[in-house]
Amino acid sequence: MSLKTDVRVVGVSLYLLPVQTRMPLKFGPEVLTEVTCARVRVTVEGRDGRTACGWGETPLNVQWAWPSSLSYAARHDRLVEFCRLIAAAWSNFEEAGHPLEIGADFLAQVLPEVIQSANAAEPGEEAMPYLASLVCSSAFDIAIHDAFGNLHERDIYDLYGPEHLSRDLAAFLEPATDTHAVSFAGRWPSEFLVANGRAVNVSLPAWHLVGGLDPLTEKDRTGDEPDDGYPVTLSEWVERDGLNCLKVKLRGNDQDWDYQRIVSVGQLAIAYGCEWLTADLNCTVTDPDYVNEILDRLRDEYPRLYGMLLYIEQPFPYELERDRIDARSIAARKPVFLDESAHDWQHVRLGRELGWSGVALKTCKTQTGAILSLCWAKAHGMPLMVQDLANPMLAQISHLRLAAHAGTIMGVETNGMQFYPAASLPEAAVHPGMFRRQNGKVDLSSLGTTGFGFRIDEVARSLPDPLR
Repeated sequence: MSLKTDVRVVGVSLYLLPVQTRMPLKFGPEVLTEVTCARVRVTVEGRDGRTACGWGETPLNVQWAWPSSLSYAARHDRLVEFCRLIAAAWSNFEEAGHPLEIGADFLAQVLPEVIQSANAAEPGEEAMPYLASLVCSSAFDIAIHDAFGNLHERDIYDLYGPEHLSRDLAAFLEPATDTHAVSFAGRWPSEFLVANGRAVNVSLPAWHLVGGLDPLTEKDRTGDEPDDGYPVTLSEWVERDGLNCLKVKLRGNDQDWDYQRIVSVGQLAIAYGCEWLTADLNCTVTDPDYVNEILDRLRDEYPRLYGMLLYIEQPFPYELERDRIDARSIAARKPVFLDESAHDWQHVRLGRELGWSGVALKTCKTQTGAILSLCWAKAHGMPLMVQDLANPMLAQISHLRLAAHAGTIMGVETNGMQFYPAASLPEAAVHPGMFRRQNGKVDLSSLGTTGFGFRIDEVARSLPDPLR
């Protein structure tokens, strides 16, 4: 069934924005010192012939999306080329509907063909992971949602109900097989989103990322740190931003180092009055006992720090279908959240079967996928977080919007301002509260009234020529 509000994509432009980090960011065994942001402009046309533009952006975080022994340059170039292929595929995709509908159809019908074509073009080379394909796709998908809101002159989060969607959630989602209490028939995303979230959650608690290479105090400085007016040590960040929530990056292959890192960060947190910790092992663990032994030791030796630990994030390899490691023993101690593994709602369902507690959503896996995973998880009682990909510029705004409407257990992770604050200065001039944490929070009060509220016309940023 078609609706008069339906749109189709009639124009796509792709821009690449290179960014250098001021401090290195360690992801598992790799270190990020630069990133290319894919910014996308999409034009949609309504059934009445009116058109509107929307914008989306995602950092192509090679180390996170494609962990591999392949060189950074080889993986980066493959991701950029894949973005070109996605742009061409959307330009040729003529289906009309709500962004969630055409986005879901694109992911199911077109993306697998693009992946197959891209991998066939590199015979004998390592296949690009599905997660990397989602990262490349996300900026396009976000831009379509933004354009839909701009065309109808409404906030996009007001447009996920039956007035604008012709298909209910049963057209996209299936419940878990172990329960008869969940049905998606006659249910819509709006039911699972925080009503008027932009007003209710105008201010969100901010999680600060403590990278594996980050100095904690002055004694940890090496002398190579930047002198650019921004904090360097964790203690400086906590004091300046009034932080209350700290996410600790661990190695996953050095149990004693990981334990001592949690203790060191935790003791600093207590000294400065921070209340919450999480630990992220970035897919590096294969034996649950690695995590369990750290947790049990922390419980016995530092019970206060154990109590401050809100959840454990993604200890196991992210290909759940290949590495079906049972997470129940960890979940019995602390909630354990899917992150990299939560590609889509089907993977969330598999994670639940394997004993994972909750889901960390990311807009870098597409807005469409995030909304559908959110609905599936909430319908099955799984708690949510919204995690960062060190999002700068426009990517930060759509990221915070998801957190405001998701109903997370505790605010939002936001760390782009730690690693490349200068990259977002044009956007920060329009949205200062989203790019600077104050009193431990980010402020969303500067949002515009249509789409994601980017207020793009007010952002004084010069873009390079679009890719051809």
